[in-house]
Amino acid sequence: MKKLLISLVIAIPLLISSLPAEARVEIQNKGSDTLVNVAQAWAEEYGKMHSDIAVAVSGGGSGTGIAAMINGTVDIANASRKMKKKEIDLARKHGHDPIEFVVGYDALAVFLNHNNPAKSLSIAQLASIYGRKNTQKKWSDLGLSVPGCKDEIVVVSRQNNSGTYAYFKTAILGKKGKYRMGTLDMHGSKDVVDLVEKTPCAIGYSGLAYATEHVKMACISTDDGGPCINPSEKTASDQSYPIARPLFMYTSGQPQGEIKKYMDWILSDEGQCIIMKKGYAPVRDVTCK
Repeated sequence: MKKLLISLVIAIPLLISSLPAEARVEIQNKGSDTLVNVAQAWAEEYGKMHSDIAVAVSGGGSGTGIAAMINGTVDIANASRKMKKKEIDLARKHGHDPIEFVVGYDALAVFLNHNNPAKSLSIAQLASIYGRKNTQKKWSDLGLSVPGCKDEIVVVSRQNNSGTYAYFKTAILGKKGKYRMGTLDMHGSKDVVDLVEKTPCAIGYSGLAYATEHVKMACISTDDGGPCINPSEKTASDQSYPIARPLFMYTSGQPQGEIKKYMDWILSDEGQCIIMKKGYAPVRDVTCK
């Protein structure tokens, strides 16, 4: 009996190890915090249809995803800004040729606490709040009195590895503009909205998909006193909103095999309907079930 048990103990692991492993392809996808929720939704839905494909999604910011592409550790990098020339050059130096895909459009919303009576803000006013010159430090400088606020504007921003941070800086402050000192830099878009919700004096920005009923979104005008445009899927898609932007995915070279199939699906009606459900605008008119 002992000899039989010993034989079974030895034989079972050998039998298991000799069984063929199930073929499973894993696609690594990393980057933009703005895109992380929809990227996870894409991955989950695609996995339901293709059990042999696993898409591993993580955030960390556009800069993190792009750096991973440069280092060759991801298959797809998500970004809420275009890759910089120096990043493309560095990627090519490492043997990677970044191919850009626009996968949707976003309206970069400016959030205010519900106590704030402001309904609209101009690009110039945002620059005076967020810029290094910082000429408007108090809500009273804009002719506003905010209940529950001691008047000093609490300026909420994103960390500098964020594509949202980079896009907002260029759109509001210009290519050579710099953020003011003393901003509260949040790790994620949700963190921005949560802080603005809890802080009467605060102003912050992030992707439209992170809007909640607990904060207000400012109507944005290009010129002081001019007509303003509200952020929405429609105004993001037609680029009429002053802070609308494309959302990107990058692959190393033209995608092949399962990565190509996945990218094609993301850009199909089915994939684009998912990005619509997450609060972003699709890249074209789509028919959703």
